[in-house]
Amino acid sequence: MSLPDGGWRFDQVKDLEPDVERELVDGVIVPRARAKIWHNRVRGGVRGALEAASTEPYQVVCGQGVMVDERNAPTPDLIVFDHRGLDFFGTELVPVGQVALVVEIVSPCSRQGRPALFAASEVPHYWRVELDQDRKLAVHEYWLNADDLSYFPAPSHPVHHDKLVTELPFPVEVDLDALVGF
Repeated sequence: MSLPDGGWRFDQVKDLEPDVERELVDGVIVPRARAKIWHNRVRGGVRGALEAASTEPYQVVCGQGVMVDERNAPTPDLIVFDHRGLDFFGTELVPVGQVALVVEIVSPCSRQGRPALFAASEVPHYWRVELDQDRKLAVHEYWLNADDLSYFPAPSHPVHHDKLVTELPFPVEVDLDALVGF
């Protein structure tokens, strides 16, 4: 298959075979690499903490695509979104306007342009989770600057080590050390 002028649209690629993990970024189909064990464990732990702390109207899902526009349907590791008005059984992609938080766990295949894409789409909160060389987690917490649609580090806690404690989009605590301590 060759790339059409202007790139692919989601409606053109959503039913492609074989069914491999992929996302649509700037009209290009981007396959997603298999995650390492630490990545999935961290994603599961952060998801569990977010689910336990979430309040109405928020829901938490992992590996769910976000409809930014017809040529951009990225799939972050986790999203927190407002579920009101969505068809639970029929919604394939969460509209970007309903996303409150994007969490991405950095891996070698992570794309650098995604924070800018989510900021330009007015997603209010973005977390980047990284594993350092000492195999300790660091969570970079960003808030949206509505004036220029860019992210800036959270003022009182831009980087979390050992434990993530934040109030936005709702109060949550995550023991980061426990997520990689096996």
